[in-house]
Amino acid sequence: MKACLCPTDHDGAAEDCEVPDLSDTEDDDDEEQWQWMDENADVAVTCLFCDRLMNSVAVTLQHCQANHGVSIPDLVKRHRLGDYGYIKMINYIRSVKCSSDSLKHILDGACPWENDDYMKPVLPDDPLLQIEQLTDLLVRSQQAEERALRSEEALAMAMQDLHKLKLLAQDLVLNADTTRVSSAAGPIAELREDEDEAYFSSYGHYSIHEEMLKDKVRTESYRDFIYLNQDVFKDKVVLDVGCGTGILSMFAARAGARKVIGVDQSEIVYQAMDIVRLNNLEDTITLIKGRIEEVNLPVDKVDIIISEWMGYFLLFESMLDSVIYSRDMYLAEGGSVYPDRCNISLAAVGDAQKHQDRIAFWDDVYGFKMTCMKKAVVPEAVVEVLKPETLISEPSVIQTIDCNTARLSDLEFTADFSLKITQSTQCTVSWDFIITVVFSTGPRCTKTHWKQTVFLLEEPVAVQSGQDLPGRVTVRKNRKDPRSLLVTFDLAERKLTYSLQ
Repeated sequence: MKACLCPTDHDGAAEDCEVPDLSDTEDDDDEEQWQWMDENADVAVTCLFCDRLMNSVAVTLQHCQANHGVSIPDLVKRHRLGDYGYIKMINYIRSVKCSSDSLKHILDGACPWENDDYMKPVLPDDPLLQIEQLTDLLVRSQQAEERALRSEEALAMAMQDLHKLKLLAQDLVLNADTTRVSSAAGPIAELREDEDEAYFSSYGHYSIHEEMLKDKVRTESYRDFIYLNQDVFKDKVVLDVGCGTGILSMFAARAGARKVIGVDQSEIVYQAMDIVRLNNLEDTITLIKGRIEEVNLPVDKVDIIISEWMGYFLLFESMLDSVIYSRDMYLAEGGSVYPDRCNISLAAVGDAQKHQDRIAFWDDVYGFKMTCMKKAVVPEAVVEVLKPETLISEPSVIQTIDCNTARLSDLEFTADFSLKITQSTQCTVSWDFIITVVFSTGPRCTKTHWKQTVFLLEEPVAVQSGQDLPGRVTVRKNRKDPRSLLVTFDLAERKLTYSLQ
């Protein structure tokens, strides 16, 4: 089948157009460029740059271009040679045995063959000096270039039309499926593959997996939970959402799971397949590349869903959305999701040095005011390890998530809080989360790759020991990028919004 994409006129009718066959245009032009010289066949012609003898001028010129990188027609046009100039150039090349490289580097207007001595043929009856058809040669060369240019323009127009058609098709599909997808799976499931490519690409490199595997708090907590609860996993069908290198899948297989299915869209899944084979677990573990919202599992239901879905500030990257989708789609009645319960907590931090380094720094930069920079610096959340001694309040839980019952709407919330101040000082605001059934990522515990998420106040708040610092926090997805978060809170008569992306 052959398709033609044509622009339409104002009445919607397709204009007449012809799409050229672009695949062999260049070869055809090269061949036609020399066909005019067929009548010169069956003559002995010596190459300009080597001793090879050929049987026609056409073959000789093609040989010069293919084997020595010199196009005689291009040289004629470049140096604007007339009949005499062409004759002199041919004789010059033969007389001084000019190399092809030297010839290509001769500057315009500095031709070394200007001397009339080069009008004398070096070879008697040299077929390359038959110039009556030189003009025809140049005309045909120009025509070939023009045809190539028209072909390129036609290709560009066709590609533009194809892109427009692709966008139209995407709009039709998205408009047709928006109601169903939005109600069933939320904004993460709505993302097209090209829109989500950056997220999954970031997990394609080994370094991020090395960092997570070396996080002993994270990895050993999962391992200990699975190995110490082998009765939970024995003979069960387990789904590992976002399996990465397959470490959780292998823990589950070693704990006695009958079948484990790991799903991951990033390229690391191919290494995971090799890892599974290296550990002789391929009969138990099946790995699938793709988004969990789009793949077809080899089973209808699973007994257990495991996933290391937590991001910075717990909800960053919105992978919990995919776990909830998996639960609603594949978890059998009576099945479980692990981890099963998570808390997000808020605490106040007093760290004058950090505030000086990050915020007050812009008040005087080598004698210049740069306070306007604070508008760019303050709204960005900072992910780093806090010193335990900088905490100046007890933590306050602002959200508890039960992964077995949570809905997508629970992942965007507003909560009131009250921080019990334990020191009289100036404060900033820090967020951390605690997975109550497994481990903590708080600043008073062993540090993890999640660290803590810090929201710096532009102006510190003065607090006294024993004081309650009340406030309200709102957490929501960024509508432009549903894997990032916007966090707004009202504190000390201020309304502040931060991004985590």
